[in-house]
Formats: sequence, structure tokens, C-alpha cells
Amino acid sequence: MIEYLPLILFGAIFLLILTGYPVAFTLGGLSIVVGVIVFDVDFFYLLALRIYGTMQNFVLLAVPLFIFMGIMLEKSGIAERLLETMALLFGKFKGGLALSVIIVGALLAASTGIVGATVVTMGLISLPTMLKRGYSSSLATGTIAASGTLGQIIPPSVVLVLLGSVLNVSVGDLFLAAVIPGLGLVSLYALFVIGYANIYPERAPAMPKVEVDQFRAAGFSGEVVKTFIMPFLLVLAVLGSIFAGIASPTEAAGVGAFGAILLTAYQRRLNLKILKVVSQETTQITAMVFMIFVGATAFSLVFRGLEGDKFFLSAIESSELGPYGFLFLVMALVFVAGFFIDFIEIVFIIVPVVAPIFASMGIDLVWIGILLAINLQTSFLTPPFGFALFYLKGVAPSEVKTSHLYRGVVPFVIIQLIFLVLLILFPEVTRLL
Repeated sequence: MIEYLPLILFGAIFLLILTGYPVAFTLGGLSIVVGVIVFDVDFFYLLALRIYGTMQNFVLLAVPLFIFMGIMLEKSGIAERLLETMALLFGKFKGGLALSVIIVGALLAASTGIVGATVVTMGLISLPTMLKRGYSSSLATGTIAASGTLGQIIPPSVVLVLLGSVLNVSVGDLFLAAVIPGLGLVSLYALFVIGYANIYPERAPAMPKVEVDQFRAAGFSGEVVKTFIMPFLLVLAVLGSIFAGIASPTEAAGVGAFGAILLTAYQRRLNLKILKVVSQETTQITAMVFMIFVGATAFSLVFRGLEGDKFFLSAIESSELGPYGFLFLVMALVFVAGFFIDFIEIVFIIVPVVAPIFASMGIDLVWIGILLAINLQTSFLTPPFGFALFYLKGVAPSEVKTSHLYRGVVPFVIIQLIFLVLLILFPEVTRLL
């Protein structure tokens, strides 16, 4: 019976989370109870040392800094200006508004990495315009939701920071490996929209030429340059300093947070009220992430103390799955789990269990991190609990039904799954830079 205890613990935690019980307390509470029963009171000394070790992890300082940077940029009004400018640039093409949403989603992902903020901002600004211009509700909502989730894979991404910590690999290496896959996913989204607009032009019409020309008449070129140059410089400062080896991800996150404050001041939006709101939201999100992290630390300690990793490894070896068979099993598990639980929970529950097994098989953990990030991205889009769908539905006009959102995201989920398969078949894509 004792050898099956890791499996029972894993299953019990998963079932409790599905009932809606808070993740941090489920992970930590149940793990502590099992730890005390099996290992006696000495377990608390080990747990305290492990948590203290986590607190000393310098890389994790990047999490609150990137969150602060994302929320501050959301309040700065940059997203609104980007969307308006891109809409005018691509407005005369079929599907031009949808294309502008995808490109702005990618730019905001590289600037903020906060999915909820990006989806809500683009939903408020672009969805009413797209519907007014005659866009299909499904295409409009699907494009916005999918584009808003690009912050999961395009660096600087909080998900990649967390994955780097759990997989014990360099966050800078993960950021570098994610650039080409991120751009590839953006390109596939754009190709889909262009194809869809040409097949169904009535569902993705171009803006009237007279209207576009009228908008472009007065100083439009200068507006384009001014709108794009500031976010571009911020992204260059953050990612460029990491890739050039000038700064660590944590130091670059500090640069990004400070740059976001300067950009907000440049937009004349910075005041004490904004600073207070941004600080409060950053504290709330960071506290949630790190409470789950503490719970995950307790779970990981108990799970490995019960030799759960050896149990799973021996089960895989006896089943003769092989590296690719195990990879398929993990990817399927993460994809299905994404239907029901949040990406942070998946990172802290499933990834610590499978990471040592991948390492023992000699598989590149940076590549695994990219595959997991793209797979986790689908968790934001898959019904019934896709968080991007909840965010968008909350700000969508009343005529947009939940069924429109579900139908709209299906093509983008399929695109992500196809892209995931391509990355598995061609792992060298993550090593091109």
C-alpha cells in the first residue's frame, strides 16, 4: 500500500482542486498532513529549510517585477494607442482589423506578459469596433482571446520564469528559445485570419477606403512612429539586456518595471492613484503565485520523500513507453488538465513530477519548457474554464454569446496543437538563436 501513496496523494490533490478548494491550501495542507503521518514531526524542519531555500531564489524576484511592468503598461494607455494605430494601418485589407489585433497582441505580450490585462484591454477597445464593422462574432472573439494569450510564450513571460524555476534551467535560455516559436505562432494566426477573410469576406470586411484615407490625412506617419517606438525601446531594453548577457532576467525585470513607470509618465497617466492601484494588483497576484509555490514546495518534498518520482519512473520503464511515448502522455495530460485547472497549478503540480523523469531520459529541459508553455497557452482558450474566455466575456457586448467565444477559439486551439506537434518533430527550431 505504501508504494502507492504518492499516486494516492497526487490524485487526492487533483480531485480537491476540481471541487474548487483553494490550490495553495490543498497542495500545502494535504502534503503537510501526509508528511507528518509518514515522516513524523521532523518533516517540519525539512519543510522550513526547503521554503527558505525557495525564498532565497533570486530568479523568482522577476515574477513581481514583470507583473508590475505589465499592469503599469496596461494603465498607461499604450495598448489603446497601439490598437487604434494598427487598425488604421491594416484597415483597408480584408481582415485588417483582426490582423491588427494579432500584431498588437504580440507587441503587448512582449511588453507585458499579463494575459488577463491584454485580453480585457483588447476586448474593451477592439471588439465593439470589429462588431460594428460587420465582423463575425466568432472570428472577432476568437482572435482577441487567442492574441491575448500570446504573453504565455513570447518573452518576457511570467510562465517561462516559473517554468525555469521548476525545471531548474536558465530563464534566459528559455526566453531565447521562445522567440522563434512565439513569432511562428503569431505568423500562423495571421495566415489563418488572411485565409478566413478571403474565403468569407463578408465576415471580415475591410474598412471603407474613404474613411481610412480620412484618418491617415493628418500626421499619421509621425503618430505610427511615436506609438511604436516607446514599447519597442522597452522590449529592447528588457530582452536585449538578457540576450546580450548584460543583465540577468531579474535585473532586466527591474529595468522593465522602471521603464513602464517612465512610459506611463510620458503618456501623462502617472499619478499616486495609478501607482497605488498597480502596486495593490501586483501584490495580490504575486501573493497568490507564491502561496501556491509554498504549497507546491511541501507537495514536492513529500512526493519525493515517498519516492514518487522513482515510482513513476519505474512504471514508465516497465510500460516501455520510451521518451517520445512519455512526452506524448505528459502533453496529453497537461492539455486535458488545462480544461479544468489554471496554468500556475499545472506548473507547480504536474511539472515537478515529470521534470526528473525527462532529465533521466536525457531530454533537453529547455525544449520541454517551450513545449509546456505552448501547451499551457491552450489552457487559457479551452472550454469550459478557459480564463481568456472568462475575461473576454466579462467585457463583451450583450449580443456576444458564450457559444460565439467557444466556436471562435476552436481554430486557434487547433493551430496551437498543430504548432506543438511541429515543435516536437523539429526541436531545432528552439535553438535557432
